[in-house]
Parts: sequence; C-alpha cells; structure tokens
Amino acid sequence: MPVTEPSDIPPAAKSAPGHAASGPDAPVASAGGAAASGIEPGETGLPTWIENELERPRARSLGALRHIPGLIAPYRGLAFGAMAMLLVTTVLNLVLPVAAGRVVDGFSEENLALMDAYFLAAFAIAGGLALSTAARFYLVSRLGERVIADLRRQVYDKVIGMSPAFYEKLMTGEVLSRLGNDTTLLMSVVGSTVSVALRNALLFVGGLGMMFWTSPKLTLFGMLMAPVLVFPILIIGRRVRKLSKLTQGALAQSASMASESLLAAQTVQSYTAEDAERARYGGAIEQAYGFAMRRIRARTALTAMIIFLVFSGVVGVMWIGADDLRNGAISPGELVQFLIYSVLVAGATGALSEVWGEMQRAAGATERLIELLEMDDEVRRPDAPTPPAAPALGEVTFDRVRFRYPSRPERLALGDVSFTVAPGETLALVGPSGAGKTTIFQMLMRFYELESGTVSIDGVDIARMDPVALRRGYSVVSQDPAIFANTVEANIRFGRPEATMEEVEAAARAAAAHDFITALPRGYQTYVGERGLMLSGGQKQRLAIARAVLRDAPILLLDEATSALDAESERLVQEALERLSAGRTTLVIAHRLATVKAADRILVMEDGRIVAEGAHDALIAENGLYARFARLQFTDGPAAVG
Repeated sequence: MPVTEPSDIPPAAKSAPGHAASGPDAPVASAGGAAASGIEPGETGLPTWIENELERPRARSLGALRHIPGLIAPYRGLAFGAMAMLLVTTVLNLVLPVAAGRVVDGFSEENLALMDAYFLAAFAIAGGLALSTAARFYLVSRLGERVIADLRRQVYDKVIGMSPAFYEKLMTGEVLSRLGNDTTLLMSVVGSTVSVALRNALLFVGGLGMMFWTSPKLTLFGMLMAPVLVFPILIIGRRVRKLSKLTQGALAQSASMASESLLAAQTVQSYTAEDAERARYGGAIEQAYGFAMRRIRARTALTAMIIFLVFSGVVGVMWIGADDLRNGAISPGELVQFLIYSVLVAGATGALSEVWGEMQRAAGATERLIELLEMDDEVRRPDAPTPPAAPALGEVTFDRVRFRYPSRPERLALGDVSFTVAPGETLALVGPSGAGKTTIFQMLMRFYELESGTVSIDGVDIARMDPVALRRGYSVVSQDPAIFANTVEANIRFGRPEATMEEVEAAARAAAAHDFITALPRGYQTYVGERGLMLSGGQKQRLAIARAVLRDAPILLLDEATSALDAESERLVQEALERLSAGRTTLVIAHRLATVKAADRILVMEDGRIVAEGAHDALIAENGLYARFARLQFTDGPAAVG
C-alpha cells in the first residue's frame, strides 16, 4: 500500500492501517497521541475522547445480550454441562444448611449415632459441592475463552479487510478498543457473569423459600433489612465502578504516553525534553493515583457500611431467634440453618446488584462488536466477479474518473481524469501536494468507490473484479514501507508467503539487499524490531523492494521510494527499482523531478486534474507548471513538489 500524502488523503483516513499519519491534520489513535495533540480534557481531567470511551460500553437495556446464545450455540455441550453443574451446586448449597442444622440438633438431642450420620452427610455434601463448583468453573471458563477467541477472530477477519473509507468513520484506536477491551468484557460475561447471575438468582429464590420454610417470622424481619443493605450497594457501588473506569482510563493514557515517548526516545533526547516527558508521564500517573485513592476511599466506606449493616442484621435476627429459642418456637439447629440461609440470600442479593452493572456494560460491548460484524464495506465484492485478464499484461486505463473522499465531500479529489498506461510503460505522476497523485493509487487499489467514470486493468473494469484478486496484480513500494516486528525472511516473504527460501534470497539479491542481510547477526532470521527499528532507511527500502520483487506482479506502484534516503542508499535503491520495473507497467509518484526524467511519460497534476502530459524535455519546453517545478529544484535548490 502506498504511503499517503497528508493533502491527498482525508484526515480520518490517515489512521487506517497502512497509512502514515502525518501533518497537523493527522488523527490520533491512542491515548498518548490524544494527549500529545492537545485534545481538551473533560470534567475528569482525562481527554474527552477517553471519557466518552469509558462511558460508552454501558447500555440502558440488556437487549444486545440476545446475541450471546448465538455465539454459544456451536458449543452446546459445554453450555449444557455448565448449566448442569450450576444446578447441582445450587441444590447442594441449599442442602448444606439443613445438614448443618441437623448436626447442631444432634448435639442437643445427645444422639451420637444420628449426629455422626449428619456429620458424614455434611462431609459428603461439602465434597460434592467442591467437585461440582470446580467442574462448573472449568466448563464456564472454557466456554468463555472459546467463544471470545472465535469472536475476536471474526472481528479481526472483518476489519482487516475493510476499505480505508471504513476508517474515516471509525478511528483505528476505537477498533482496537473494541477488539481488546470489549471482547474482554464480553468474555467475563460469558465465562463468569452469566453463571454468577444464574447461580445467585437461584440461590436467592431457593434460599428465600428455605428461610420461609424454616421460620416465616424471622424471614419477614430479614426482608425488612434487605432494602437497607441493597441501597448503599447500589449507590456507593455505582460510584466505585465509575472511579474504577476512570482509573483504568488514566492508566491507559499514561501507558500510551510512555509508549509514544519511548518509541521516539532519540527525538526526545535530541531536544533534551527528558524532564518535560518525565513530568508529563508523572502527571498522568499521579492522576491515575488520585482516581485510585478516591476509589479506595469509596470502597472502604462501602465495605465498612456493608459489614456493619450485615452484622447488625445478623445480630437482630439472632436476638429475635434467641427469644424464639427460649420460648421453644425454634430449635437451635433451625436457628443456625436460618442464619446460614439469610447469609446466602444477602450475598446473592449483593452479587446480583453488582452483576446488573456488569451485564449493562457487557450489553454495550456486545452492541459495539455486533455493529462491527454487521457493518457493510463501501467497497463491495461483486456477486459474480469478473476474473482478471489472463495472461495479465498490465494495461491501466482511467476514463473520466471523478472522486470525492467521504470525509470531504465538498472537495473534488479527482475531476474527469483520463489516461492510459500501456503494458510495460513507466508513467510518472508529478504535482503539488493535494494534486491527487496518491488518490490515483487509491483508485487503482480500489480502496474507495468512484463517483463516476471507470478504472480498468487490461480492459476489465475493476468495479467488476474481486478486490482481493485485483490487488494481487500490484507490487507496491512506498516512501515509508511497513516493516513488521518479525524476521527479515518473514518481511520479504510477506510479498508471497508460499515462496521458497531460494526465491526469497533471489528477491533480496535483485533488491541489492542480500549483502547487508547476511551481515546481520542471524542473517535472514534476524529479528528487525518494531517497525524495523534495527534497520536503516535504505535497508528498509531494499527489504520493501525485495518484497515487491517476490510478489512478481505485472503492475508496480512506486510512491517516492527514494526521497528520504542518503546518496549511497538512493543509488542502490534506484538501481534495484530499475531492475524491478523492467518489463512491468510502472506508475511512479514523484517528489523529486530528477527521479522521473527517464520516465516514458509524465502526468502533471493540479487540483485533481491533469494539466500537462509528456516527456521531461517536452514539458520543460512548454514552460508550464512542470517547468516551474524544475527551475525551483534544479536552479534555486530543492523544493517539495508532492
């Protein structure tokens, strides 16, 4: 994919994978970037977009969770097994207090044989409860991990194939948030929260029933205490959850700041900005600490209040129960049994109140994930695609092409552009920034739909072709090539994964890269680091050229592949490009006119239109825009023209 020019690509599109976001209009796709770009903080002190992101996963209704059964459906066996274990654990939880009560009554009755039987029954119930709980945890956790692994793959499979127009509407950072944070939240629901909710709902209903069965009088008293317990859980618990989200957001912001600064450590040190970056990161950490302390204080108050209220309720029930015990209205075992059931019901009530908030956030996360999966790409694959011409010749035709970027509909990016590139011809595109040069490449790759006109490859309208089949016909070398955090071999093989090692080495030799590769510590197996940080600019370019050589496509797209290189690297790269372009249709975006003098034909573009066309000498003789660029570069010194 060619590296885009800030003026040729709409701002939001620059955040799409494969585009280099640069310039003052480049978007921010990370928390650190947001802070660095001066986005105004909201009420919490965090950037507004983080506040929005923190609040967004919460949903008012749980309707979106209706999609969960469909996600679970392929794994019915795990789901039914987990439900069975859930029922078993619930029943055993409700039976255990009865056994405990019988043990207590066994003491009072002084019937040792019966007491031993009750103790053995209690042991058996406890063992069954332990095994069934462990089995439920295993099955539910496995189900959650499996479902979310599938969902993450589905979401990634969807977004990796979306056109740049998709990323004009949705920033890359938000897509990553959905892929990471939202799926993690949904995993906690599928793998835990649903099970906890069902378990506690059953415990609440069953425990309440058993309380009535044991002592209706004490049950009514306990129900009077329930609202007193639930109210602080709901009020302060909501506050704790909000502060937890703010803490996570502040930590995310600080992590992004650190990542941003560390990736640009040399620049930071070159400008002696270490102290400023330390202060910036320290401020973010202190902000996270402040939110964490507020959360801790709220949680502390909640804990103290709940413990006091719970124990007060227990003491109150025991007080009344003790009076009933003295009057013979209840046995000691029944009182113990009732107290255990009341603790179970109180715990279930508190858990359900917490689970409700988790379910709300999970519903919001599910909505956003399903929204991604159901989103339509503006670049559609035809129902019956026309295959590329065979054999491929590499003829390129633009016929009255008009196009506007979706994010800038008021500006015509290409206006009635028409030209043809013959098979094997080298065509250079020259013009000022924003002229439409990179947009030509975008149209060739069919990253957007045309407003009108047609683009054809070997006489086949690309709108009638499968985009994947179309793009297999291109080799791309950009000004800032994408080098992946992998080995040298893997980066070259990216052009054609099925290639043999001999073909990889042959491509490296053709790109004048073999010698420097073999000089690396592990040769072709050397890990090049994030974005190829271990390599120089010229080495990265030669790897990209080797990748394009290995691709061996009939059409070569060069987006100013040598402008940022030193003289020696430029010479090596230029020689490699000349070998690569031999016999191929080649389109070159030129910033330096010296690199296109040998082109068969030059198109001069301005404001999305072709204003001149011809060879270098003929365009100089016309004394037009191209001649002015030439005078600026060859007479008055270098100047950027693209």
